[in-house]
Amino acid sequence: MTVAERHAAPAARGRLRRLRPPAGVLAAMTVSLTGTRVSAIAIPWFVLVTTGSATRTGLVACCELVPYVVVKTLVGPLVDRAGPRRVSWAADSLSAAAALLVPLCHALGVLHLWVLLALVALIGSVRGPGDLAKDVMVPEAAERGGIPLERATGCAGVIEQLAATVGPAVGGALVALAGPLGALFVNAACFALGSLIVACTLPRGMGGKVTDADERDGYGQQLRQGYAFLRGEPLLLTIAVVVGCTNMLNAAFSQVLMPVWARDSGHGPAAIGLNNSMFGAAAVCGSLIAAAVAHRLRRRPVFFAGYVLSGPTMFLILFSGMPLWATAALLAVAGFGAGFLNPILGAISYERVPRPMLGRVRALIGGLAWAGIPFGGLLAGAAVAAAGLGPALLAGGGLYLLTILVGGLRPEWREMDE
Repeated sequence: MTVAERHAAPAARGRLRRLRPPAGVLAAMTVSLTGTRVSAIAIPWFVLVTTGSATRTGLVACCELVPYVVVKTLVGPLVDRAGPRRVSWAADSLSAAAALLVPLCHALGVLHLWVLLALVALIGSVRGPGDLAKDVMVPEAAERGGIPLERATGCAGVIEQLAATVGPAVGGALVALAGPLGALFVNAACFALGSLIVACTLPRGMGGKVTDADERDGYGQQLRQGYAFLRGEPLLLTIAVVVGCTNMLNAAFSQVLMPVWARDSGHGPAAIGLNNSMFGAAAVCGSLIAAAVAHRLRRRPVFFAGYVLSGPTMFLILFSGMPLWATAALLAVAGFGAGFLNPILGAISYERVPRPMLGRVRALIGGLAWAGIPFGGLLAGAAVAAAGLGPALLAGGGLYLLTILVGGLRPEWREMDE
């Protein structure tokens, strides 16, 4: 070994050690989000094939989503107090156990509807803290790895987009090959692997709890501190409200408007898969580019260009009645714009929130951003029933654009580039 090689080897080992925290957090996010997507396919399909009831299927899905949103919103002080590393490990372990209880109770013949509702509510409740804890560890992992924050949030955005694109396909394939109960075993294995990754790859000093001064405050006081901080940050509050409104419109688009469009246009459900795949694949490309170059760009123009490109245009593309190939191609353009949003939004909130309050403030922001999602499909269904698909698509696109413009005209948005 030459002298240069002897000097290079310790430097390479040092770089690998620095990259372990961000790699560990991103790997844990990957497997837990994969498990979540598998669960989203396996559990509703299990209910549908065993009961034949669409109503019960929807009820089970709702019982998983609502506790996820509520608990994730309220658990911020616990994440700050106990430390996100510990919460992530414990939540993924509990998620694995809860997922295993479904096939176990079915095998024992005790999986009544109320038991299943309780189990999926438990799964949703423990997934929320686990997802929040990994999210909170992103800025510390980026700092330890010497990575720009926009690049770290861009990588996290890539993982989310990949999970949204590839996860349903993996879940559907697993259900087809192994059945819904077999897919739930894979789901449990994903959460167990996420817990193991956090325990083995992240340094023990990472994701520590907050200071003793903060620990003297009770849970309610810590929650109020997070709320007071968010109220004192107009940019973060405005972002949360705008994203909450547009998330509701996104849910309306994906849950009701696109399926109705596929039925009425004669393209069928295959068109939904094609459109979602094109949008998701392009969003992954956008997130990859954002991870590479977003830290060199002005955030405000890039953010609003991506928002306008990805949001209102989705509704107008379906309204236009163009051929399927053109619809899929233009939705890919919209997905590319969407890939730039989460890296910018994540970096802004990580920068503006003090590390000891990151859990509770990020939880409140996430609660506001997710609050409208359960109602998007209901509003879209009512709009289609009252006025038809075309007017509903126009109204959705108009409301989307109005939300972006009204939010964008507020003076707080100028702080994005500070």
